[in-house]
This record gives sequence, C-alpha cells and structure tokens, in this order.
Amino acid sequence: MKALAAAALLVLLAGCGSAQGSTAADPLLVAAAADLLPAFRELGERYTEQTGRPVTFTFGSSGQLAQQLANGAPYELFASADVRYVDQVLAAGRGEASTKAEYALGRLAVWSRDAPVALDQLAEPRFGRIALANPEHAPYGRAAEQALRSAGALDPDRLVFGENVTDTLRLATSGNADVAVVALSVARTAGGHVTPVPAAAHEPLRQALVVTGRPDAAAPFAELVTSHEGRAVLARHGFAPPQGS
Repeated sequence: MKALAAAALLVLLAGCGSAQGSTAADPLLVAAAADLLPAFRELGERYTEQTGRPVTFTFGSSGQLAQQLANGAPYELFASADVRYVDQVLAAGRGEASTKAEYALGRLAVWSRDAPVALDQLAEPRFGRIALANPEHAPYGRAAEQALRSAGALDPDRLVFGENVTDTLRLATSGNADVAVVALSVARTAGGHVTPVPAAAHEPLRQALVVTGRPDAAAPFAELVTSHEGRAVLARHGFAPPQGS
C-alpha cells in the first residue's frame, strides 16, 4: 500500500489531485458507504491523531455517492461497499486507478427486535414487513434481495426500502418494519437481536476504495484502512478480510 500511495502522490500531484483552494489544514473529505459508519468514525480519530488533519465524512449508499463523484462532488477518497462503483467512478474520470484497493468483505445480518430471526424464517408470514436498502443503488440491498430469494422469502409486497443501510435499520427500530436485512456492522449498533446471514446466500460484497483527490491527505487514510491496524478495526465491526488476503 505504501508503494500505491507513492504512485498516487506522483500522479495526482502532477495536476489532478489537489482540490481547488484547499490547504494542508483543511479536513480530508471522505465519501463512504453507510455500512462503514461505525468503523470509519474510529479510523478517522486514529487518522487525525497520526496526521493532525481532521476528517469530514459523508455516508450514504455507494451508488448515490458514486453518482455525486461523477457529477463533480469534491470528495478526496471514496470507500464503496461494492468494487463495481469504484470502477464506475474511475470510468467517469475521477480518481487514480493505481490507488484502487479492496479492503474488506461485507457481511449481511437480520436485525430483529424481540427474538433472534434466521434468514430462512423470513419466509414465514408472521414477519410482515422486511426492510432492506434500495437495491438500485445500495450494494447491501442487492445482496439482501439475493439472500431473500435464496431463502424463498422474496415477496415484493412485503418489502420496504431505505436509502442506505442506516436508514433501513431505522425503519425496523422505529417499528415501520418488522425486521431488517442490513450490514452486520450497523445492525450491531442498534441493540435488539442480530443474526448473521450465511455468506453463500448472496454474491460477495467486495468493498473497495480509491483516492479521488488531494493525495497527500487521502493516501495516508487509504493506507490506514488497508493496513493490519485498519483491518483489525474493520474485523471488530463485523467485516471479513478481502478475498485473497
């Protein structure tokens, strides 16, 4: 990753890296998938301790953040829940391809209020409304849809959609849905009961990042996320190591 960061510095400092008018003291602007909220808040604190530079996070669905970047949003690092959205950003001319790195595999879980609920139980009609993130732009929503289909529990009339995984979890905790199929990392933040979904029930959630601006600020954060230290933080929040690591 250090070689990756050095390459990014050489390429991006040559012309496309620095946000116009930004200074070394300005916060690093990070666009991150909503499932990363608990882990990235912790990693952001460590980054600030190590560099003296603050971080400003924007959390949302990977598809919506990728669209914002393609439309010129000034984020300096993009951490997606699906490597395909990183590829879309690069295809739109944002970011440096040499900095693309897979940092984790995401994991799904069923969140329920009163008792543990396994994925295959969701086929039972007693679970009336099932919340998931919008699969049109949220990788966890797409994975949840695949998992429900594999369990024989995909009934469109019973689904309610959130904009991202944190919004989806809120639908269930507020009583607007009976259960939620969301990222394990955010399900753990809400109390209640959390039952992991078997990884074989959906396509792998290959999470990846890319530096999209000001490499002197963004590359050290990318290094931290992909380091042994960063992976330990991610593992504590429910992520698995990336494939091939």
